Amino acid sequence: MLKDSELIRYSRHLLLDDLGAHGQAKLKKAKVLIIGMGGLGSPASLYLAAAGVGSLTICDFDSLELSNLQRQIAYQSDEIGSAKVTLMQQRLKKLNPEISVRCIANKMEEPQFNLELLLADLVLDCTDNMPTRQLINRVCFNGKVPLIVGAAIRFEGHLSFFDHKDPDAACYHCYAPSSVDPQLNCSNSGVLGAVVGVMGSLQALEAIKIIVGIESTVKNKLKLFDGKTLQWQSFTINKDPNCQVCGKK
Repeated sequence: MLKDSELIRYSRHLLLDDLGAHGQAKLKKAKVLIIGMGGLGSPASLYLAAAGVGSLTICDFDSLELSNLQRQIAYQSDEIGSAKVTLMQQRLKKLNPEISVRCIANKMEEPQFNLELLLADLVLDCTDNMPTRQLINRVCFNGKVPLIVGAAIRFEGHLSFFDHKDPDAACYHCYAPSSVDPQLNCSNSGVLGAVVGVMGSLQALEAIKIIVGIESTVKNKLKLFDGKTLQWQSFTINKDPNCQVCGKK
């Protein structure tokens, strides 16, 4: 049941045939875990908070650095040195006091991650290193929690959705079986800040669609965005029967 203040706050959602009051109620009940509060996680969390996702858990163990501000536009120059999750929690609560925001300021190991998944309907991987991505994928698969993965480098963005509730769906390890970080990354190859913002916003968009029951078009797909041409490429990610995570044991 939506309160009067929520009817006003979400009035533009209520006009949408594919969302409406029923979809807004689903958003209010949803619990989303967002890992990484950098260039991807900060816009994703802001849009999910604004959309009325009732419970957000945000995770990051880093402090804000000057080099972050080129793409992490939720933060301010006078906040350098502060913990990102603390800053973001304050932003989200100011944006939408109707929702619950809980922050995790440490690097989660697998036992804690398993416990957090008991409280999550959906996970957004907004991290920037391969070992962490592989851990997130493995734990989400074991917990049967759907996972949205975003990434960006140079002028390029990547977006995928892995529905771990579907036994026939692929997982992230099917697409990227190595746990070694790629030689090219943002630290040595750069990234355009606006591209990271685009991908984080799209992660939020996919999350909203999944929560309200709109079919995702990135399930078992790798969507590649070219920021120079504004063109997309799409590749199917097939389930690997020999995958160490989701394949037959």
